[in-house]
Amino acid sequence: MKRMIPTLAFATALLAGPALAQTAAPEIPDVDGNGLWSMEELQAAYPSLTDESFGQIDTSGDGQVDMAEYEAAVTAGLLGQ
Repeated sequence: MKRMIPTLAFATALLAGPALAQTAAPEIPDVDGNGLWSMEELQAAYPSLTDESFGQIDTSGDGQVDMAEYEAAVTAGLLGQ
C-alpha cells in the first residue's frame, strides 16, 4: 500500500499535466470558429492591440494568429492588457 500511493500520485500528475496546460490556453473567443484569431478577436481580449503589434504577432503574415504565434507573443511580452 505504501508503494501504491506514490505511484498513484505520479500517475495523477502525469495525467493532469495536459489538462492543466489546456486551462492555460487563452480564453479568447474565436467568433468565426476557424481555429485562428483575427485582429478584431484579439482586440476583444487585448484592447490596446494595434495594427503594428498585431503585425509583430502574426509572423506568418496571413492576417490570423494561431496558437503557436499567440504563445510566442505571450513569451515575448507582446500582448498586454
